[in-house]
Amino acid sequence: MLPAASCRIPKLCFCAEGLQRGTGSGWSIMLLLCIYSLVHVLIQQVKDSVSEKTTGLMRMQFWKKAVEDIYCDNPPHQPVAIELWKAVKRHNLTKRWLMKIIDEREKNLDDKAYRNIQELENYAENTQSSLLYLTLEILGIKDLHADHAASHIGKAQGIVTCLRATPYHGSRRKVFLPMDICMLHGVSQEDFLRKNRDKNMRDVIYDIASQAHLHLKHARSFHKSIPVKAFPAFLQTVSLEDYLKKIQRVDFDIFHPSLQQKNTLLPLSLYIQAWRKRY
Repeated sequence: MLPAASCRIPKLCFCAEGLQRGTGSGWSIMLLLCIYSLVHVLIQQVKDSVSEKTTGLMRMQFWKKAVEDIYCDNPPHQPVAIELWKAVKRHNLTKRWLMKIIDEREKNLDDKAYRNIQELENYAENTQSSLLYLTLEILGIKDLHADHAASHIGKAQGIVTCLRATPYHGSRRKVFLPMDICMLHGVSQEDFLRKNRDKNMRDVIYDIASQAHLHLKHARSFHKSIPVKAFPAFLQTVSLEDYLKKIQRVDFDIFHPSLQQKNTLLPLSLYIQAWRKRY
């Protein structure tokens, strides 16, 4: 089972507190990335922790107002909001990206399956890609090619996250995979809840994973046109590719136990890609 968002928050707060004691621009960037991760988790927690949509909407309203107040130089007395305000002031961050994340999460409170792959990609663009646009702004990158790469990486991240979380969602009797692809292969939500592992199920996962792979390929096609300074923002491609390779090795069996195991060599792979200045 995936850890609850509330379990991750103290660790992120501790991360931020520790980084604040560091010095230099590298520490500053790491602190800000940690803060944005925390905001992402807090907003996701709204969906995970409420049983009534009305309660979730009220919490989303808090975050909407918090962002509005931050851009009016009047942040609420809340640790994350105050740190966000500092980041906005320091880096002149675009309000639109923060609002897109919140708006998309609010629309997603219904817990409905995506009607098609495009709907999943739109959700990923407005959440994962928006976080990457903010990260590029923190790094001081203003580059059209970098933005295009961020868009594709964010979509790949959203698709992989949906795939990776399928067993967890199934344990809660929920399925979010695109309905059009499931219908194309004659697979129902009940098939996922029963953890069927036949060829039709694997064909569904293959189609969805292939779309994530295509986005990674497009993102990497901009490699020579993107400032090297932007590459740290895109290192998540290493973990995305790792998952896609693992699911290919088990013939797209989404419930294979190996998919839930951590790759202990992943940190080394990240280091190597960073050293090679690749993503």
